[in-house]
Amino acid sequence: MLKVEHIVKRYAEHTALDDVSIHVKKGKVFGLLGPNGAGKTTLIRIINRITAPDSGKVIFDGHDFCADDVRKIGYLPEERGLYKKMKVGEQALYLARLKGMSSQDAKAELTKWFEKFEIMPWWHKKLEELSKGMQQKVQFITTVVHRPPLLIFDEPFSGFDPVNAELLKREILQLRDEGHTIIYSTHNMASVEDVCDDIALINKSRVVLSGSVIDVKRQFSDGTFEIKAQGTREQVESLARQLKNVEVHEVLPSMNDVFLQTITSGTNN
Repeated sequence: MLKVEHIVKRYAEHTALDDVSIHVKKGKVFGLLGPNGAGKTTLIRIINRITAPDSGKVIFDGHDFCADDVRKIGYLPEERGLYKKMKVGEQALYLARLKGMSSQDAKAELTKWFEKFEIMPWWHKKLEELSKGMQQKVQFITTVVHRPPLLIFDEPFSGFDPVNAELLKREILQLRDEGHTIIYSTHNMASVEDVCDDIALINKSRVVLSGSVIDVKRQFSDGTFEIKAQGTREQVESLARQLKNVEVHEVLPSMNDVFLQTITSGTNN
């Protein structure tokens, strides 16, 4: 779906991207990982044609990326950019029209999303009247409403409570299952395994690691696994006897149950 090949971007004496290449597969979630300042946002801005690289190229769906392709991208920036004085529904309609939707289609699709996210009562409110979490829901909706083939989310869970973060994660995975290609940029590694199919890790302006999540885990695995089981003492001890190469690490009583945490080593058992 998207190929970024040998991108270099410099600002004065600072090199933001140094010969960066990534390949994003169609219909997958691609994790763009790395610490703050690594170059992730600069790369995303190049993909969105917000800025241009000094060298290298972007290939979109088999051809050199051009201005018309921007309509096929939905971009949720880390720094949210909605107009605080505008009414929520009016603003959402405006942004959907900018992406090429008719007024009728935009209203119908936005209504579905607003009802799904339970923010329909705020349609006629000004954005500044909404909580930060609700504002971020609106921003997410305006990013995906035109159903673009490529979606780019830069730190999408930032500022969300756990319940709404889980809601957003489910929606991202649903969009993937519907055939959308997704780039998910984050410096938080905790959610990567649940969301991403493939990853690239950028550090100090260079790609230092890339591949499928499964292959990367295998590459760095030492064959040690942690197993947690809960039940009566007899049930848990019976389970431990059935496993091979098991070392009982800790047994913790919890109410009427026993919680057994075991460490097992070996790649097959």
